[in-house]
Order: sequence, then C-alpha cells, then structure tokens
Amino acid sequence: MSMLIAIDGPSGSGKSTTAKLLARRLGLGYLDTGAMYRAATTEYLRRYPEGADGQAVAKLVEEADLVCDTSPDAPCFHINGHEVTEEIREPRISAAVSTVATNLEVRRLLTELMRRIITQHERRIVVEGRDITTVVAPDADVRVLLVADPQARVARRAAEVEGKATADEVTDQVLRRDRDDSTVSNFTDAAEGVTVIDSTFLSPDEVVDAIIALSPRN
Repeated sequence: MSMLIAIDGPSGSGKSTTAKLLARRLGLGYLDTGAMYRAATTEYLRRYPEGADGQAVAKLVEEADLVCDTSPDAPCFHINGHEVTEEIREPRISAAVSTVATNLEVRRLLTELMRRIITQHERRIVVEGRDITTVVAPDADVRVLLVADPQARVARRAAEVEGKATADEVTDQVLRRDRDDSTVSNFTDAAEGVTVIDSTFLSPDEVVDAIIALSPRN
C-alpha cells in the first residue's frame, strides 16, 4: 500500500531528522534530495575547480552515475564511482551547492531521478528537500512544510557540523543558501493541501507524531 510522505522546508528546520525517524517508525525508505544536489556538487568541484557555465554543469549531472542509498539508518551516496557520503557535509560543499541547485536543468534532471526512486520503492518512501510537495511529488499521501525560527535553525546546523565551520560559515550555510535556493524553489510558503508544522519548540518525536496523525490511513 502506498505511503509516500513529502517534506519540504528551509535549512535547519529538522527535515532530515524527522524524515529518518518517520521512515524507521513506518518501515519506509528515505530519500534526502538535498544530498543528491550535494553529491553533484562534489563532482562539479572535482571536475571544474575554477568554475563552469550552467550548460557544462547540467551536462555533468546528466552524464553522472549518481547512486542514492535509501536506508534511513546510514544512507550512502556515490557519484561516478566515488563514495561522497562524508564529503557532501563539508563546508566547501555547502558553500558551493547553490551553484548546482539553482541550475534549472539540473533540477529537472534530478527531479526525474527522484521520481524514478519513488517508483522503485512503490511509493513507500519519505522524501525530503526543497520542492518535494509541489514539484517532485505533489500527489504524495502526506505533504508537510516543516519550518522553524531562524535562530533555532542556525543553532541546529551548528550542532550538526560540530565545530567544522565557524559561526559565520554556519549562518551562511543556512540563511544565504535559503535565499539563493528560494530563487528557483518555494519552500517558505505552503501550497494548497500542504500542512505547516513549526518545529521550533517540538522534539523530533513530537514532529513525527504530528505527521503520522496526518496520514489518511491513520
């Protein structure tokens, strides 16, 4: 039986933590679409350390062999034979990912891949990212926009990187990236039929409970 859950939201709103918990609790797959853009960014920086135009970036992604693990426990990512699971979390990737993520052709290509992965899972998967509820899976069984106060989001990201980035770098990763990505994706306003959940003062388990309660099969 289908149980496709789509979660959108800004950086640091708790999307990844929530999606993993949901997938574990409900026995579903888990897809971190932001990690897909990050994986593509590792190849972009490897291939074009001095930068490249948008057409070259799109061609790189079109030809890339991107393999996405959908386990909620320890998802791994490979691109063109390189495992990049750890690399995609490095500050240099966070600083450059918007170059890839704001490329409209790249978004089209990766959206197609996301949809193929959803189909492979027979629509039994939790998918989180930027425009999942509106573009990738507008027909999901449950659609949620997860938000949080900006200060809370920056604090959460700082805890995630564990001193691997300065306070200014963390703020840039969260707020500047959201500003850049909002030029091609709407993840701040809920579309019709999308439920907004503010995670600022909720525990991860409380957020998960709220999303499960939205299920038409609950």
